[in-house]
Amino acid sequence: MKELLKDLPTLTAPIAGETLILYIAVSREAISSVIVAERGDAQMPIYFISKALSGSELNYRPIEKLVYALVVTARRLCRYFQAHPITVLTDQPIRQLLYKPEISGRLTKWAIELGEHEISYRARSAIKGQVMADYLAKTAADMPAINDPEQLPTPPLELWELYTDSSESSDGAGTGLILTGPHQEEHTYTLRFNFKVTNKEAEYEALLAGMRIARELGIKKLQAYVDSQLVANQINGTFDVNEKSMQSYLALVHSLADAFVNFRISQIPRSQNKQADVLSKLAALTFNHLEKKILVEHVFTKSTEPETTIASVEEEEATWMTDIIELLRTGSLPEGETEAMKIRVKAPNYELRGEILYRKSYLGTSLL
Repeated sequence: MKELLKDLPTLTAPIAGETLILYIAVSREAISSVIVAERGDAQMPIYFISKALSGSELNYRPIEKLVYALVVTARRLCRYFQAHPITVLTDQPIRQLLYKPEISGRLTKWAIELGEHEISYRARSAIKGQVMADYLAKTAADMPAINDPEQLPTPPLELWELYTDSSESSDGAGTGLILTGPHQEEHTYTLRFNFKVTNKEAEYEALLAGMRIARELGIKKLQAYVDSQLVANQINGTFDVNEKSMQSYLALVHSLADAFVNFRISQIPRSQNKQADVLSKLAALTFNHLEKKILVEHVFTKSTEPETTIASVEEEEATWMTDIIELLRTGSLPEGETEAMKIRVKAPNYELRGEILYRKSYLGTSLL
């Protein structure tokens, strides 16, 4: 290894309080990182790390390997991460991945672990230290580096499944939605309709609600399952749609379907859709106790009716959420090292959807 690294520049020591720059790179079987200090127009190397991947680590996606390289570096160089602000120069959306609303358990743990450090992310405009990181990744496993985004293999689209069902009773109407991810994670959601709907309208409302949620989560490949043969065949074009109200619903479904790279809908027997059926019946009959664990949203107008514009209300004073929202939205931190550290630790436990801040729960459900 000494012979491999003999051409690398001499290492230097960091100056107290200065911001350090981190370059990371991955290859198929190795990860590496180089931490440098910018002094004038030069970048002085401080430390470099390389690690060969093994076991399940080899199956990580390229972007996950980059995050893993950051985690390994933070563990090995803990003294630097605790004493200095760290700026990661990368052309990959690492920060967006760590603050993504729905991420795997592994990424969630990494996000919390990295949250204790003062880490910022900046677009890489020059290679400089990246050359060294790429070199280490190559020599560690003797494999060509794939840090260049043009060389990164495009990951296959992950299939999500949506199960919907609606129910009516004398107390009202409701729907149950279940989104199942590629790793069998489940997300449940219920809607209660505060307007009169026919059975067909309720089925369409349930499907549209599920498609909107999937779109907001960034899902690109969606397979929807409904137990209404009529709705499934109307959307697939097998049955004609003569009613004007149903034509409006059908147009909305096709419009939302354009947000997905791949969207399909199939009819399944009610016996295979029991979970969504139970949720819809609970939402239609009584739902007060559901709000403790399952998100319940009240819908006051049909999807085919014109949207009502609601004027936004601005808060006069900042709240405890303001700094967290600013970090998730723009990456900015409040002044003061102590306050900034508190926000960095708290932020990974929250997610921002539109203008609303949600707290993540261990059950996978977002809480207001």
